[in-house]
Parts: sequence; C-alpha cells; structure tokens
Amino acid sequence: MAPSSAAAIVLAAGLGTRMKSSLPKVLHPVLGRPMVAHVAAAAAQAGVDRLVVVVGPEGDAVARVVAPHPTVVQHDRLGTGHAALQARAALEGFTGTVVVLCGDAPLLRPETVRALIDARERAGAGVAVLGFEAADPGAYGRLMLEDGSSLTAIVEAKEATPEQLAVRWCNSGVLAIDGAALWGWLDRIRNDNAKGEYYLTDVVALARADGRACVMVPCSEQEVMGVNARAELAVCEAVAQTRMRQQAMADGATLIDPATTYFSWDTRLGRDVTVGPFTVFGPGVTVADGVEIKGFCHFEGCAVAAGASVGPYARLRPDADIGEGAHIGNFVEIKKATVEAGAKVNHLSYIGDAFVGAKANIGAGTITCNYDGFGKYKTTIGAGAFVGSNSSLVAPVTVGDGAIIGAGSVITRDVEADALGVTRAEQVQKSGWAARFRDVKRAAKLALAAKAAERNSPAKKK
Repeated sequence: MAPSSAAAIVLAAGLGTRMKSSLPKVLHPVLGRPMVAHVAAAAAQAGVDRLVVVVGPEGDAVARVVAPHPTVVQHDRLGTGHAALQARAALEGFTGTVVVLCGDAPLLRPETVRALIDARERAGAGVAVLGFEAADPGAYGRLMLEDGSSLTAIVEAKEATPEQLAVRWCNSGVLAIDGAALWGWLDRIRNDNAKGEYYLTDVVALARADGRACVMVPCSEQEVMGVNARAELAVCEAVAQTRMRQQAMADGATLIDPATTYFSWDTRLGRDVTVGPFTVFGPGVTVADGVEIKGFCHFEGCAVAAGASVGPYARLRPDADIGEGAHIGNFVEIKKATVEAGAKVNHLSYIGDAFVGAKANIGAGTITCNYDGFGKYKTTIGAGAFVGSNSSLVAPVTVGDGAIIGAGSVITRDVEADALGVTRAEQVQKSGWAARFRDVKRAAKLALAAKAAERNSPAKKK
C-alpha cells in the first residue's frame, strides 16, 4: 500500500470489567498476539506514519506491548471524545488524516483502514466513518445517511428516536478525521447526553455545522467486532482462525481437517505442506515447502526445512531447527536443538539443547540429559552416528561422526568418531533357574490353598 500522510489514535484505555481478568482487555490474545498489537499492525500496514495509543492509568503493560509507539494516559475515563483528545500533544502539528481505531477490534484489515483514509481524502471530507449493517443493531450508534454514503449524523442508541433505532447502518467506532480540524472539534464536544460522556461521534455534527462533508465507508460487521467478554473473544478467535486456514490453503498448503488446525498470527507454511488433524502452531513457526505433518503435533518458535516429516504426536519447542528431509516421529520432543538434513528421530525421544548431524539415527527412547538442576548443557551427535534405543546421553557430551551407541547405554563421556560406545553390566545366564523358580512358586501357592481349604472345612468349623 502506498504511504500516506496519516496518523492513528488507538483507544485502549477501557477497563474491560466484563472480561473478569487482571490482564488489560486489549492484551488478551487472538492468534497468540495481543489484540492491541493486531490493531497497531493493521494501521502500520495501511501506511499510517505515526501512531499513539491511549491507555488508562494502569496501562504500563499495554505501553510495553505497543512500544516503540508512544502512549498517552487518560486519567479520567470520560468517553471516547475525551480519550482521543489526550493524543493532542503527541500529534502536535500533524494536519493529515487522523484515523481513530479501537484497541479491542483485532479483526480490522489493513486494506479497510486504507480504504477509509483514501475515501476521506478523495471526498475532502471532514470525517469518514466505517459503517456496517448489523444483524441486530441493538445498542450500536446509528448512522444517518443521505444518498447512500453522505453521513449527516451519528446518533447513540440511548439518544435515538424509534425511527432512528430502525436504521440498520451502525457505527463501528472507526473514524478518519481531518487532522487540521480535529482538535478544534474535540474541544467543542459537550457531555450533555444520557451517559454524561464526551462522544467522539459528535465530531460528525460539528463538521457538518462547519460546512464540511462527512462520508460513510461500508465494511462487514465481522471485521469491526469488538471484544468485551470472554465469549466474544472466543468468537473473534474462531473468525481469525478461519481466515488463517483459508489463506494457508489458498497459498498451497493442504489441511486434512481445517477445523482442527490452529494457527498463530505469524505462522508461515510453504507450498505443498500437508497438515494432519489436531495440529497446533504457536507463535514463531515457519514450515518450508513439501513438509508432511502427520497430525496431533504442537509447534512453537521453530523452523522445519523442506521435505521433512514430523509426527504424529510430535512436539517442536522454541529453537527447534529441523533440516531438509529429516524425520521427527511419534511422541518425539525437540527443544533448542538442530536436527540436520536426513537425520531421524523416529520414536519416543527427547532431544534438548543438542545438535544432531546429517543422517544420524536416534533410536527409540533416547534422551539427552541436558539439565542437572542448575544449568543446561549441550549434546552433540555427529553426522551418520547411530544411537541405540533407550540410551541416555548425559550432557555435556559429544558422540563423533559415524559412532555407534549400544542400546540401553548411559553415555557420560565423549565417544570418538566411528567408535562403539556402550555401558552395560555383563549379561549372566543361569541354566534351569527359571524352571526351578516356577516350581518353588507353584508349590508355595498350593500349600497356601491347602491351608485355606482346611480352615474352611465343615469339620473344622464345628
């Protein structure tokens, strides 16, 4: 999108009491990302040059999330008009378009923000408002229109007449305003209304009074839905997940059961990736072309190279780096480890703080013992090495290229290249021992049964 002389004010000072949470409402995540961060990103992608976030007095956590964008504090929550006014100093001297966004509406698309800005500038309008036709207008403010898109007023539901309440076009709370006139209009807003608040929407009437045109730009109700309660957060998450699934398939990935595949906001899948059912992608995951994911897997903060195979029931944790054509099998967990091209970790293994060389083969039940209760240590397994099943590699330790580790070994010292490393007690065989053991056990069992029968005999009871 072409850059424009536009700034944004994000309203994020609400308490969100209906969320019943110690976490500020706008920090609740959608697709693994705080809602307000989605809004800020949409503004940036729409070409907004400057952005300021309005927070409440307890907004330090929000300020950390939106940094490096500046924040201003609304100490007294006196309405949306009062909230927007707090950004005056941060945007001093700015005369382009100022778009006002809601920090709890994370589904708004960058292209919609861009369309709103462009519509205001093309029309030379004082104000442009995103509007939607609501299935149930309820408590939404109503948009009074002439000729389809010319906006004459926004009427809050509490202030509306029955005729006005019958209007289905509703206010989204997203406005683009002429920055040269904005602060003067905000100063003129009054709070003589049912709520005793300073409504930002009053800028439409003020602009019209000054002879400025105002316009409405339509969008979908879904795109501007706000989140005020946990149930609405769940609906928002479902919508966002559906978008991600559709985009992944449009980009060339196969989702065997889309409804059970869960993405994060930054998940990246290559072409010809196949994703099995019940797979979860946490933040920070990149999957290259041609990867097969066999389902019931969990990924976070990891990268999977082209042609690899993962799962089923595998977990790739942060800093797992899986090479081309590598195999990560069922019930395998990889954490902070590189598994190079063609290597195989196929069954029931934990590989953490490790390096696994190309074409190495890690047997079932192998673990890297990376933690001693105080620190983490690295295990290095060379290219072409073979680690037998049920082995424990006690870090820090190195297994050289082409070395073999005997099954069941506990390796505490380095094993040189092409050597055999094995730690086992000598196997002992005692001929006939098992048969004698069974005979003794059977005899003891028969003796106990005989004693029980004697105690329970009729003659004994008399």
